[in-house]
Amino acid sequence: MTDPNAASRPVQAVILAGGQGSRLRPYTDDRPKPMVEIPGTGTPIIGHQLAWLAEEGVTDVVVSCGHLADVLQRWLDSTDLPVHVKTVVEAEPLGRGGGLRYAAEHLPHPDRPWYATNGDIWTRFSLRDMADFHAERGAAATLALARPRIPWGAVKTDGFGHVTDFIEAPPSTFEINAGVYVFSAEFAKMLPERGDHERTTFPRLARERRLAGFPLPQGAYWRAIDTAKDLTEAAKELAALGR
Repeated sequence: MTDPNAASRPVQAVILAGGQGSRLRPYTDDRPKPMVEIPGTGTPIIGHQLAWLAEEGVTDVVVSCGHLADVLQRWLDSTDLPVHVKTVVEAEPLGRGGGLRYAAEHLPHPDRPWYATNGDIWTRFSLRDMADFHAERGAAATLALARPRIPWGAVKTDGFGHVTDFIEAPPSTFEINAGVYVFSAEFAKMLPERGDHERTTFPRLARERRLAGFPLPQGAYWRAIDTAKDLTEAAKELAALGR
């Protein structure tokens, strides 16, 4: 049976891989953050992301590079990739929004929607479902929303101040920006040429009700790899999941 939504889903994506990754040192002393390997997986973060994007129907990816871009480029050149990859490097720092806009200018289909992801996100969920959610709401941009686990144990009390339970690493009561996006074709022109889109473009779209939030499905794996502890926790979680 033909999928009626297939033609409207993105086939192109941007990976933002230019950060310094200072909180992941010493791992990032000789490689950019997306090149850090989750222990036991044999694959750097960006390798996982490219495989995931390919499984979700993406054929072309633009990787926005910065810190140690040559290391990432050498890995891309020496690896059998599941998608066509183009790398771009900013001649001067443009900020998150400007960098995203610059990368988007190199996408092969400027008249079609596109995905984007931060280069330190390790996740699995249906991007096709997210793209359909985005299209149904007529949004200019859609953010994936996660409920990360709080790194501390929580305490429950009753109305009299008695402790009733202890909960180890409960999920947050708030949803956060999960660093994965679906953008409409015209979104690139809404981005600043220099600066941070999360302080300019996103708030404006939210006021206009053109910014949507897609909650990650229950049970979907998601983790931002920002510190050495995140690497250790991700390795344990992925081993438990058999991945």
